[in-house]
Amino acid sequence: MSDEPSPITVPSGIPALEAAAEAPRLIAPQVLIITGMSGAGRTRAAAVLEDLDWYVVDNLPAQMLVHLVGLVAKGGPGGGQQRIAAVVDVRTREFFADLAEVLAGLRATGTDYRILFLDSSDEVLVRRFEQVRRPHPLQGDGRILDGIEAERALLTDIRERADVLIDTSGLSVHDLAREVRAAVTGDNEDVLRVNIVSFGFKYGLPLDADHVVDVRFLANPYWITELRHLTGRDEPVRDYVLGRPGATDFVDRYASALEPALAGYLHEEKRYVTIAVGCTGGKHRSVAISDALARRLREQGQRVTVTARDLGKE
Repeated sequence: MSDEPSPITVPSGIPALEAAAEAPRLIAPQVLIITGMSGAGRTRAAAVLEDLDWYVVDNLPAQMLVHLVGLVAKGGPGGGQQRIAAVVDVRTREFFADLAEVLAGLRATGTDYRILFLDSSDEVLVRRFEQVRRPHPLQGDGRILDGIEAERALLTDIRERADVLIDTSGLSVHDLAREVRAAVTGDNEDVLRVNIVSFGFKYGLPLDADHVVDVRFLANPYWITELRHLTGRDEPVRDYVLGRPGATDFVDRYASALEPALAGYLHEEKRYVTIAVGCTGGKHRSVAISDALARRLREQGQRVTVTARDLGKE
């Protein structure tokens, strides 16, 4: 072997790069996995994210998630905003079964992700499939309900792992868009997103409720002729409800009781919580108490949105 030095290959006056130059550092993108029941609104959710400048891929086989994340991290499609959303569901058939293993692999590489799960009641899902006159992807030769039952069984584990669960049974397309935007946007990622939804017990519990509050212990304005046609957002009803014995005391104490729970959710990386406040019809008491509770929580520094699910149904 010759002891002569390597020949100079760089023009004079131009410094040579070090042989051990550091490779460019890859920036891990934000990853949102959209999944849930067929017919529950995944396509609409994907469209909302596209409007928010996310790079969205629909009907992606689970195994392709790792490749997609790597492509974006290297500056491929969506590399500018570093935010990708992948719709992964049972349409990919046997590929979907590997989702849990793929997610574990993503976490092992240091890629952080969140799961947005969209659900709906069986009754609503059947009606939606009948309206569009298309079969359920797992229906086969059976009924729509057979396909829904099979899909629920497949999604049990991923539903339990979801960071955000949205029940779209009673939501319009505009309501769903607001819910999705609230779940993925925000100036401060360390702020918990609290959604308070008023509802009527006679219309059923909100499926996505983390806490359920029953305010039927308060006198019902429905039985007062002058208030019956109004709602909890009208001043006469609001004053009546909050003027009942124990009403404001209940709101204050409940808001205080929520403080450690909300702080715990944030510590455990649960960024979205739904508090359902119910009365008989979802028109008077629950609406007024929801607004009052929202004011108290905002005073605590919480980011709160309020939805009146059943307002206008009577």
